Amino acid sequence: MKISKVTYQRLDLKLSEPYTIAYETVSSATNFVLKLETDSGLVGYGCACPDGFVTGETDEEVAQAIKETITPYLYQKDPFTYARIVEDLKLKLPGKSSTLAMVDMALFDLVSRKAGVPLYKFLGGYKTSIPTSVTIGILPVADTIAHAREWVKAGFFVLKVKGGKSLEEDVEKMTRLREVFPDVLLRFDGNQGYSVEEAISFVRQTATVGIEIFEQPTRVGGEESLGEVTRHVTLPVMADESIKTLADAFRLAQNERVDMVNIKIMKVGGILEALHINSVAKAAGLEAMVGCIDECSLGIAAGLHFALSRANVEYADLDGHMDIIGDPFKGLFRLESGILYPGDSPGLGDFSAYSF
Repeated sequence: MKISKVTYQRLDLKLSEPYTIAYETVSSATNFVLKLETDSGLVGYGCACPDGFVTGETDEEVAQAIKETITPYLYQKDPFTYARIVEDLKLKLPGKSSTLAMVDMALFDLVSRKAGVPLYKFLGGYKTSIPTSVTIGILPVADTIAHAREWVKAGFFVLKVKGGKSLEEDVEKMTRLREVFPDVLLRFDGNQGYSVEEAISFVRQTATVGIEIFEQPTRVGGEESLGEVTRHVTLPVMADESIKTLADAFRLAQNERVDMVNIKIMKVGGILEALHINSVAKAAGLEAMVGCIDECSLGIAAGLHFALSRANVEYADLDGHMDIIGDPFKGLFRLESGILYPGDSPGLGDFSAYSF
């Protein structure tokens, strides 16, 4: 089986409701869909979601990489040599994590289709479903409660709240959420917005709330600060933006600076790299979450299949598709009462309703 044709489509997607995090407000997202056709008739799909803050890529850079590097390189390649392909492209496209993830995803889609099984089974098939949190951006307290009420009414039982702009308001939000929703699991994402002192103060002031995870409270580049928070609080501290490479995961684990890691396919460069990072986390006794950015359901499906393939991935934050208007890949998986289930089709799912 050899790759005989490479095409792509750019999707400029609007969000049904803009959201605010500590460093920006987001109202739209651009995704690129890569289509790999083979001489045996099989077709594989992958997607990229460039983000200036998270992946460090522009839309133009992804399009250029597809046309000038990826398309000529992939012609006549055997998808089953995906490890070699991904390593070669890393050298050709340094720092292009979502671009690499797109290729990696399409290759894994192809080889698992050839094997005739869903991707999560091809990767190991450890479980068949996983609960996901749903994220609430930075909003006034009353609006946060109102949004939470709607999500809980829809069946979600894990809420992740974004913060990092106002310590006082963040404490009030989490306290009120617990009062209103005593049985819901609560997670908090500082989005790099806190100093060490503020992070420690937040944990102390919310000690009775029962927060499950404290995500990336301090800025990227200050790993000592992240470690300082971890050493001074009992709440599990999770690295997100601080982990973009396998080397990042090893360094943070070696220096015992976090308790958990958030692995995002787009951020780390694909499923293969995500598997490596998860192995480092497992060896270090760190729990793992699979996260996402503003990806259509194709990207979310890749994260889901990765999460289901490994025992160490116990948490999921795979809600990036939920606010996307006109997502062309709905149907690749099911989301019922806050729990994600993969499809039964080979690869990443049934693409028969999608064409370009």
